[in-house]
Parts: sequence; structure tokens; C-alpha cells
Amino acid sequence: MKAYVVGVGMTKFEKPETRDWQYWDMAKEAGTAALADAGIAYEQIQQAAVGYCFQPSTAGQRAVYELGLTGIPVYNVNNNCATGSTALMMARQFVEGGGSDCVLALGFEKMTRGALGGGGADGGAADFKTSPVARHYGIMAAAHGFEMSPPTAQIFGNAAREHMERYGTTEAQLAAVGAKNHRHSVNNPYAQFQDPYTVEEILAAKTIHRPLTKLQCSPTSDGAAAAVVVSERFVESHGLGDRAVEIVAQAMTTDTGDSFASGTCIDAVGRPMSQAAAHQVYEASGLCAADLDVIELHDCFSINELLTYEALGLCGEGESGKLVESGATTYGGRWVVNPSGGLISKGHPLGATGIAQAAELTWQLRGEAGPRQVPDARVGLSHNIGLGGAAVVTLLRR
Repeated sequence: MKAYVVGVGMTKFEKPETRDWQYWDMAKEAGTAALADAGIAYEQIQQAAVGYCFQPSTAGQRAVYELGLTGIPVYNVNNNCATGSTALMMARQFVEGGGSDCVLALGFEKMTRGALGGGGADGGAADFKTSPVARHYGIMAAAHGFEMSPPTAQIFGNAAREHMERYGTTEAQLAAVGAKNHRHSVNNPYAQFQDPYTVEEILAAKTIHRPLTKLQCSPTSDGAAAAVVVSERFVESHGLGDRAVEIVAQAMTTDTGDSFASGTCIDAVGRPMSQAAAHQVYEASGLCAADLDVIELHDCFSINELLTYEALGLCGEGESGKLVESGATTYGGRWVVNPSGGLISKGHPLGATGIAQAAELTWQLRGEAGPRQVPDARVGLSHNIGLGGAAVVTLLRR
């Protein structure tokens, strides 16, 4: 049975503590918008998959209770930065499996200011012994030692150093990712940041972990996003053909031996997972990178956008720096990657990110993205990854 996205909604992503709201307030805002976009009532939702990372168990219920008290099953989802897309995948599976005709995928996060830790209470080296990402940070420590910079920026920054040493990637090419995504976010009213920056300004910004500067790193953010996923018969019976975007294929992968065998941060941060998930999606859909028009990918740090170009098959291994520098991944190029501004500029509330990617692609494929519209967009792909690990790739088609 086919599954379709028929309604999406999201809040503006904000710096933590900017707005006086709770996670259930932002969930209500995003969920209400998604229901209105689909033109249906909450009473028609049969199940809900709700993703978040920093709230206690059953926070999903607390969130959807703001939409209605209908007694439906609510599944609480936590899969690190891939939480939102994991909730979307569960919603699709409920529909494709025939268990439900109308499911809500909802993701939210209320975060605190400052850099993310490494998985423990204070994010310090001592916490890595018990952290879910202990093996990943162990790879980093063995290859690069451990510095005092934020752990997540550190492991991705070290992946950037490896890429530079191995392939000749330059700091300017890494900064070009940030410049592109900040430029794209100017036209996104939902983005946390809407200011453009030049490559030179990005290079001159505060260094977080060399070579990554602040303007190449995703910020902590508050926000929520939601999507209504329905069956083909629901689309037909409710006259939603003009709203429906098909989930053509979707895959989740987790770490295999390839993530750790090389002893590199490039592999420990997930390039093998992303490559495997993309391969599964291309195989299931019969499509490939050449068929894509618009892509929302997980640019938590500029280096991860470059690694993901290679994993998705947009270019060969080691060629991603030249690809972004060529203009192939912006308006007028071969693909438009992260028209929303991506995580770097749109923001990154962990539980919401994957669903926000689906929202952006839904608007793009419907032709509803306003001044950031990708011309004639028909096929879109999202990529959402979390350390620890999980990679989710979703292919959508109008």
C-alpha cells in the first residue's frame, strides 16, 4: 500500500529561550498547521509517532493531548538527531502495512543554549565510557586525541581534517557550504537565521574546532514540525490528490563494521550508513541521484554536507569540495541542496529536524515554497543522520 504526505506544518525555529513557550505549545502549533494543511480534523488521526530527545518518557502524549484527547496509540521516539525522520518512517510503515489510513508524525525539541555534549552529563571525556557513542568517540580519540572543544563539533571537525588531508579539500570549500545555506535561508521565514554571509565572513568567524567556524555549525534550537501521512484510499476518499506527495521509498540504516574498521572520523560520523541507506532507496525506487531535483540533507556541520554529497552519489569520493565550489548544489546548478537553509541556518531542534526536511520538500514538490522555490521540482530526497547511530533517507515524488 502506498503512503502519502498530505499535510505539513512547522514552527519557526528559534534560539532557545527566545520565546516563552513549552514543548507542548510548539507541538500544538506545528500539529495544528499540518492538520489544517491536510484539511482534516485531529479526530481522523488513528496513530501518532512523536519524536524528541530531551524530554521524559510520554512527553509525546503530553504534546498531542494539546491537539485532542481521542485515546489513539502514541509512540515516543528517540533516535538522536535522526529522531524526526524515524517518527516519519514509523508513520509510513503504519500506513503501508495497512494498520492505519491516517497517521501523524510529530517532532519537537526544547533545548538549552550552548553546544551539545558528547552524550554524558557534562559532555566531557569521562562520560564517553558510558555514552551510547563511546565507540565513535573512541575512534576519534585514538586518531586525533581529545581536545577541549565541544565533542560533537570535534568529531566532525576531525572528519573535516581527514578529508582535507586525504583529498585536498580546502577551508574555503567547507565555508562555501555555510555561505550557500545561509544565503538560502534568507527566503525562509521558518529559519532561525536569515542573514547572508560571504565565504570570507564565514572563514573569519569564531573557530569552534579547526577548521569549522561558528557559521559552519548548526545551532541549538527550539521548534517543532509535523506531517500527516495517509494511505492511497484515504487520499481518494477525501479528495486530497492535489495535496498528496508520495513517499516513494525510505530506508534506515545503522552502523556496521564499516563505520569503525577504517579508524577514521569520516566513517565514524556516518558516511557508510548514509551511503547504504541511499543505495537501498535508489534500488527500491528505480531512481538515482541524476533523477533528483531538490535535496534536504543533514548539514549539522559543513563537512557533513560534503560527506553526504559523496554518500548520495552526487559526486565521487573526495570530489565534494569541488562540487559545492562549482555551484552545482544551489539555484542554477544541477541540484538545489538545502533550500531551507539546512541545519546550519534554519536551525536544528533534534526531534523536529527530519520532519522539517519533509515539510520543506513537500512545499517544494507542490510548488508552494515562494521565493525559495526550486523550478519544476518533481523528485525530492531527504537525509537525516544521528550519531550512535542511524541514517534515514527518504525519496518523495509529486
